[in-house]
Amino acid sequence: MGWTREENRRFEDALAVHGPNDPNRWQNVANAVGGKSVEEVKRHYEILKEDVIRIECDQILPPKYRGAGINVRKIVNDQRKIGNLNFQ
Repeated sequence: MGWTREENRRFEDALAVHGPNDPNRWQNVANAVGGKSVEEVKRHYEILKEDVIRIECDQILPPKYRGAGINVRKIVNDQRKIGNLNFQ
């Protein structure tokens, strides 16, 4: 089954809270999302990593979001989330 917009929001928020040094990261993220297993959460993360890499290599365009205004809070939150992804 796919992921809803709300599940994706909870997933991204949980990644920001539960960074790579959290020994229970995937269980905590799955709990925060709700209705997804640890395996589903890990797979979703791998897909996200692949998408970010492809965007950075200009292989695909970044997603377009509704609203043309700049949301400083969202930018700061996104930077914090990206920092916790730890793709290296």
